[in-house]
Amino acid sequence: MQQQLPTSTIRQISVVFKGVFQIVNTNLRFIVSTACFLQYDVTIIENMNILFAENLKELRTERNLSQQELAERMFVTRSTVARWENGSRLPDASMIFRLAECLDVTIDRLLNATSDYEEPPIVIMVDDNKIVLNGGLPILEAVLPNATVIGFTRPSQAIEYAKANRVALAFLDIELGTTSGLDLCSKLLDINPNTNVVYLTAYGAYSIDAWNTAASGFMVKPITEEGVREQLKKLRHPFQAGGAGE
Repeated sequence: MQQQLPTSTIRQISVVFKGVFQIVNTNLRFIVSTACFLQYDVTIIENMNILFAENLKELRTERNLSQQELAERMFVTRSTVARWENGSRLPDASMIFRLAECLDVTIDRLLNATSDYEEPPIVIMVDDNKIVLNGGLPILEAVLPNATVIGFTRPSQAIEYAKANRVALAFLDIELGTTSGLDLCSKLLDINPNTNVVYLTAYGAYSIDAWNTAASGFMVKPITEEGVREQLKKLRHPFQAGGAGE
C-alpha cells in the first residue's frame, strides 16, 4: 500500500518547485532579452562599418588614390584597405589617426558618416530678440530638415546646452545684451573646436571684428534660406546635413 505524504510536506515541495520554476522562467527571459539586445547591437555595428567604409572610399577616390597607393602610405596591405572599404573590418584607433593624416582630413571628417548615423547634426541659434529668433528657426529647419534646430535667447543657456550636446553649427547674434557674440563663439569653441559658427547682426560694420575670430561666416540680418545655404558652403568643419542643406 502506497503511503500518502503529509499535507505540510506536499506544501513544502510545491513551494520549492514554484521557486525553481520562477528562477528558470526569469533566466529564460534574461537569455532571450540578452540575445535580442546582442542581435540589435550587432546590427548597429554592422551599419556603422558600412557607413565608415563608404566614407573612406569616397575620401580615397576624391584624392585619386588607389587602394594600393593608400595601403603603401599606411604601411598595410591592399587587402586590409579593401576590408575597411567593404565594411568587413574597422581600423583600430591608431590606424584611424594615420588614415586621417594620409587623407589630409580631420578625424571628425573621417568619422563623419558614422557620426551622422548615430544622431542628426545639432544646429543652434542664439539671439536675445525673440521675434528674430522665432523668425529664424523655421528658416534653419527648412534648409536643414534633418538637423535638430534649437534656439536660445540667453548665452548661458547655449553654453550649458553645448556642454551636454555636440553642436555642429551655431548662428550667433553679435550683440547679446551685456554679452558679446564674439565671446560666446570663443566659449563654444573651447567646448567643441569643431563647432561651426556663423555670426548674425544688423550692422555690417561688425564684420571686421567677426573675421578676426574662428568663425566660419557672417550674415547681415534678416536671415534668409539663400543666405544660410551660402554659409553652409563655407563651413570650416563640413557635416552631412541631408535634404536641402546639402
